[in-house]
Amino acid sequence: MTINSIAALPQSLESLSPAQVIEAVLRTSGPAGACLTCSFQVEDMIVLDLLRRRIPAIPVLFLDTGYHFAKTYEFRDRMVKEWSLNLVNLQATQSVASQESQFGILNRSDPTRCCQLRKVDPLMSGLEPFEVWFTGLRREQSPTRANLKKVEEHRLPSGKLVWKVSPLADWNWQQVWDYGTSNGIGYLPLYDEGYRSIGCEPCTALPEDPNNPRSGRWGGKKLECGIHTFSSKQP
Repeated sequence: MTINSIAALPQSLESLSPAQVIEAVLRTSGPAGACLTCSFQVEDMIVLDLLRRRIPAIPVLFLDTGYHFAKTYEFRDRMVKEWSLNLVNLQATQSVASQESQFGILNRSDPTRCCQLRKVDPLMSGLEPFEVWFTGLRREQSPTRANLKKVEEHRLPSGKLVWKVSPLADWNWQQVWDYGTSNGIGYLPLYDEGYRSIGCEPCTALPEDPNNPRSGRWGGKKLECGIHTFSSKQP
């Protein structure tokens, strides 16, 4: 598969359903070279549910920062077992203890650097073997994602081009929840506590703005960890 082959996808891709987007991309690219980044939030579980029908052993890239909620780790482990997932656990080069010993508690003093070390760097390296990167991103999640396209070309820090595919880009929260409920997809119990965007425990709180699910992240000081901004979007 080459990047140019996916560039031939029709512009009408934006009007397709999530399953149709996945079908169109995989028909063009083939299943080899595809992966999904998964935080085990409900959007990711839906995309994973759709992908497993085509690629049962698709690599599921999980950013194990060492700071996740205990319930996130428990849910991850349960779903890995129940769905026989091909989990790829991506970790920072330093352990949490080593990082805190050297730099202090970065998630308090410099959360952007913490995200860079524990999320961005491991993922950018982890994406290197792949050509197609599936995500559960949606436009409604945040003002920073309002212009998200279902398929975008991204350049990794190494210079490698990958196609970033977000089949749920145009879905709203009700569509997400209805799909998960009607298809019997398990979900993180943290949603029952009022969380709408779930990341590392020290940097996740209940949403401050009901219209912005990510407003509970990083104490409202920022909306993105950097994963979707450190890789550069191609025009």
